[in-house]
Amino acid sequence: MTDNLVLKDIINAKRKNPYTENKTINQLREETTTAGALIPLPENTKFERILAENVYAEWITCGEVDTDKTFMFIHGGGYYRGSIAATRATVARISAEAKVRCLSIEYRLAPEHPFPAAIDDTYTAYNWLIKEGLKPKNIIVSGQSAGGGLCLALLLKIKKNKGFQPKGAVALSPWTDLSQSGKTMITNANIDPVISKKYLDRMANLYLSKTPSDTPLASPLYGNLSGLPPILVQVGSAETMLDDSKRFVERAKEAKVDVQIEVWKDMFHGWHGSAHILKDAEEAIKSIGLFCRKLFN
Repeated sequence: MTDNLVLKDIINAKRKNPYTENKTINQLREETTTAGALIPLPENTKFERILAENVYAEWITCGEVDTDKTFMFIHGGGYYRGSIAATRATVARISAEAKVRCLSIEYRLAPEHPFPAAIDDTYTAYNWLIKEGLKPKNIIVSGQSAGGGLCLALLLKIKKNKGFQPKGAVALSPWTDLSQSGKTMITNANIDPVISKKYLDRMANLYLSKTPSDTPLASPLYGNLSGLPPILVQVGSAETMLDDSKRFVERAKEAKVDVQIEVWKDMFHGWHGSAHILKDAEEAIKSIGLFCRKLFN
């Protein structure tokens, strides 16, 4: 089957189960759990559950890796759902391509734990790595969707607290603006099979509670981006959240950050999770691996 047909099948399947406002948070969480369980792990994947200070996490490796280097990953899910298990296959594939071990973290979720719980947990896990003896220059931080926003917010929090930045960051379709003000929220509304402005508005309200949406540690688009380490951003051209990436990259370039963006044609939100069947997802993960290997060398 050609990649175009695979892509078409995936998008059709997603359109058959659209988001509706009457779905409860628990129903939406269950959908993620079910979908994540169906993604096969690549061969030679190993994972071990640990506690990174008070944050649940998992060491994930696939094949031969350099244990002195760490790729710290933060899952997505609108700040209210998602898990290590749901993204384990993606992280394992990144481990195989980057030739490093990965630490995937499980931060507290809204609405039970609104802002700043998620960024606080992310910051705790990063500092735990350093307390364990890992040098910041041997760490790359990463995340997808809300996790992508968190990995960029982490850089801002490290800077705010005058800490040592990691070697770099990889943001996959990052949610950088919790006010949903990007133009592609409207222009891509009919082609994005996964994410709508209405959906994001609901989840932003749950996470922010009474925090303003332009708070930099919630919406890193609004932060002072100077002094951040090299960043790779990947996003799909079919995403309503495309502008979250493009505007962040523009602002990062203005701040003289070494930042690059890859806009993957026709890709939907979360396409990396389909790397077992979708060539573009496999190629995107290879590109992440190359970025990491170059930075670490």
